[in-house]
Amino acid sequence: MTGSVSSGLAGKVIIVTGAGRGIGEAIAKLFAAEGALVSVNARTEAHVQRVVADIGNSGGTAHGIVADIGGLEGVQRLVEGTVARFGAIDVLVHNAGILPLQPLETMEDHDWTHVLEVNLTSGFCLTKACLPHMKERGSGRVLFTSSVTGNRVGVAGFAHYSASKAGINGFIRSVAMELAPYGITVNGVEPGLVLTPGAEAGTTSEERDAMARFVPLKRWGTPMDIAHAMLYLASEGASYVTGQTIIVDGGAILPENGALMM
Repeated sequence: MTGSVSSGLAGKVIIVTGAGRGIGEAIAKLFAAEGALVSVNARTEAHVQRVVADIGNSGGTAHGIVADIGGLEGVQRLVEGTVARFGAIDVLVHNAGILPLQPLETMEDHDWTHVLEVNLTSGFCLTKACLPHMKERGSGRVLFTSSVTGNRVGVAGFAHYSASKAGINGFIRSVAMELAPYGITVNGVEPGLVLTPGAEAGTTSEERDAMARFVPLKRWGTPMDIAHAMLYLASEGASYVTGQTIIVDGGAILPENGALMM
């Protein structure tokens, strides 16, 4: 992408969780192309190293931190490592999440708890850990990858995932109220169908084509579609936007019924 004159991200320090591939990778690369200093986080070292190398080869600046932010130790490692490398934190993008398919009848307590810890509780822990650094700067952006699932639509087998994403939206609204006096905004993006490596591996081309027919724009979203929405929310242009989510789904939630599609 050609650098935007209005993003204001040049020199800003950005944390992106779940940045080893898919949506997080696209966010990290797009922000780096805007001149941001990006802390690339994921659980898999090979994925982190590849993204950091790609950013470096494109002229950007990135630092990789391998950590499981599903636990407090991993959160601390990520935040402390970012500050040690770049000296500050301006933007937190909590994108990491898991999406196991588990019917309610066979879901165990630990299955439910694990999804909530990784998708939702880690967002609380990360926000709290980043807050002192943002307050010190007198500004900041906290951004979440939420979902239309759990907030606008339901999908069988994803009760825990749906609950975690609905929880994220509630967290966004309340925390936006609390952090506004410090010049910190809190927002999120709700993706619909996005062709990530995981989605591609879990579906056939025929299944993907069938699903795309129910999207008004007749295609799956790309990770970069979500990254551009995140870029807006992180930019100077969104300085008066807080407590909000942007739906990026190609219009998929608009039809009352699939039979009404043109």
